Amino acid sequence: MKKNLLLLLLCLFCSVNLCNAKAKSTFTVFQLNLWHGGAKVPNGDQGIIDVLDQMDADVVFLCEVRDGKRFIPHVIEELKKRGKQYYGETFDLAIGILSKFKPDSMTKCCIVPGDEGRAMVKMTTTIEGQPVSFYSCHLDYRNYECYMPRGYSGTSWKKIDNPITDESEVLKANRLSFRDESIRAFVQEVQTDIKQGRPVIMGGDFNEPSHLDWQADTKNLWDHNGAVIHWDCSMMLHEAGFKDSYREKYPNPVRYPGFTFPAGNKLAEEAKLEKLAWAPEADERDRIDFIYYYPMNSILSLKNCILVGPSETVVRSIITENDSKDKFLTPSCVWPTDHKGNLATFKIHKASSKSL
Repeated sequence: MKKNLLLLLLCLFCSVNLCNAKAKSTFTVFQLNLWHGGAKVPNGDQGIIDVLDQMDADVVFLCEVRDGKRFIPHVIEELKKRGKQYYGETFDLAIGILSKFKPDSMTKCCIVPGDEGRAMVKMTTTIEGQPVSFYSCHLDYRNYECYMPRGYSGTSWKKIDNPITDESEVLKANRLSFRDESIRAFVQEVQTDIKQGRPVIMGGDFNEPSHLDWQADTKNLWDHNGAVIHWDCSMMLHEAGFKDSYREKYPNPVRYPGFTFPAGNKLAEEAKLEKLAWAPEADERDRIDFIYYYPMNSILSLKNCILVGPSETVVRSIITENDSKDKFLTPSCVWPTDHKGNLATFKIHKASSKSL
């Protein structure tokens, strides 16, 4: 009798712990700029499919999608042939989301008057009983003023007389873009998610660095020329409670700069289809592609984040080997873009409703 009771208690204990274990779900999010849908690299369109296949991410943020109405169905069909089932949407924008999780809803949001074409795509889905919201974005590329301290115009992409390093002057010029308006609209949009208890993950090409990478410890590196700049978009997200996944994993920007642009794509250079350097006499390397997350009272946590793409970079228009401590996951296929991507692993912590 005592033996049977002991076995029963053991089974109940294991059952409860098994339920708790199942209540924690790990998933991956992959973010990538496709450089005009892979058109700038020989066989780049096939490279996109191969990269997505090899990354095998649960959710994918894509930007510079070309012909979204046909592109997403084509990608879904090609990945289905390889045994992977995805859902996806672009709303005829140049951005999109792919997801292995069945969406509860897909919407176009964060529309900024004057820059409607760069709205965001939002997906809400349920993971282990927990609703989560995902946002894919590609912010305005104009007035790319992280070039000003490097002696270039972010409007004409031509050299200027002298580097401009005054923070107020740089930010004034930078705010002529629609990037800050887009992030302001996003921060307003996610208040509904936050009030309803949904963690949020967003990502894309911001066309703007992070303030975390332009402080005193980096002011004399990478042609910053002494500039310390609190870039608007990252500052607004930081103040709204969002975390930068790569900087959470690698907080030291000197040892782990995490540059995502430009990527040293040798195929593009050899094909001479498009230039890899826009400030050819400067060190223009920056981290402008991001995955941010709002943990929602520790319901969502980050497990890992790694750069995806070639380890090589571009310095003064020459492809060079990486000289940082950054780690790279390099797919064994054609790399279709001039950017590197981010692959982040998250975990949902959802308390089980079952108890003894």
